[in-house]
Amino acid sequence: MSKREKRIKSRRYAEVYFEERIHKATGKKAKFFYIRYNKNGSRPFELVGNSIEGWTEAKANLERSRRIEGKSLSNKEIREQQKVKSDKWTVQKLWQEYLAQKHNLKGLKTDQNRFDNHIAPKFGSIEVGDIDQKTFLPWRAQLIAKKSPKTTWNVLELFRRIINFGVRQNLCKPLSFHMELPTVNNIKTEDLTPEQLSKLLEAIKNDHHEHAGTMLMLVLYTGMRRGELFRLQWDHIDWHRKFIRLIDPKGGPEQSIPMSTSVGTLLKNHQRPFPESPYVFPGRDGHQRTEISKPVRRIRENAGLPDSFRPVQGLRHVFASMMSSSGKVDSYTLQKLLTHKSPQMTQRYAHLRDEALHSASNIADQIIQQAEIND
Repeated sequence: MSKREKRIKSRRYAEVYFEERIHKATGKKAKFFYIRYNKNGSRPFELVGNSIEGWTEAKANLERSRRIEGKSLSNKEIREQQKVKSDKWTVQKLWQEYLAQKHNLKGLKTDQNRFDNHIAPKFGSIEVGDIDQKTFLPWRAQLIAKKSPKTTWNVLELFRRIINFGVRQNLCKPLSFHMELPTVNNIKTEDLTPEQLSKLLEAIKNDHHEHAGTMLMLVLYTGMRRGELFRLQWDHIDWHRKFIRLIDPKGGPEQSIPMSTSVGTLLKNHQRPFPESPYVFPGRDGHQRTEISKPVRRIRENAGLPDSFRPVQGLRHVFASMMSSSGKVDSYTLQKLLTHKSPQMTQRYAHLRDEALHSASNIADQIIQQAEIND
């Protein structure tokens, strides 16, 4: 007996059938309803639903009439429509593919927030080919009006990156217009006066946190980045050669920076609340730390520094400024100490070195002038 022969014909409605069997998702017994009808020279025999979903013989009969009248799609037409829809590369679908292929990239969590908050609500369900200037420019203008220049730039850059990815993968065509990113000056070089630095050192000395003060001092001595501090492990420290290995600095290859006597003393005196942890500054339960904002903000406040001063990144700039303004560290050496990928990134401190050179040249003036007085 065929499957169709097992189905029972409705006594009330012509061409409506049902069968009783177990509903796989729920494990409960249910009635599954089928209909047969004439359409475009064929006689489809189709499943329309089951009793657990609320279907009845009467509802199946009503659906049969709708399909005959063309008010509802046949199962075949529904499948074809879903296939066409699934073949369309919307911005949301491109983003999911981007994540699948770029899952190891740093910063994806932040990018996900930018996508969810700014891009998806406007363009998530839209194909790239359907995006034109009439829809894009007002959205861009709204971003510029409501968000900071940096946020606006980051959102637009992510949007462009997603589309360029789709184009490179032959998943979509490029936009029909040029997406212009606003100009943003991201260069922020923070510095401290001698008085401010003195107050900061005092605040670090008096703070009770087991890691924050040591971390800030290490930045001041070495210029290390926040992520490099979090990833730093004891076996990255070469006590014999006096070097510190930096793993994945700013997404680049492993590098090493010299360890001064003060840094060596700082690390040797550092408390280890989790002796078994490989990390120098472990987080909860000895695992890799992910945050230090609260205690370093407290230190900043106790030092009386402005809220705009970023404790970790700011002290990296202070380190670089001290090195450059000393007149004893050339640009190439400073670039290596900061593990910058290019000399252009170190160029922001060049004016400090120039000032030091000018001060040094004035020494010759003073010596000659003194000689003329004594002549």
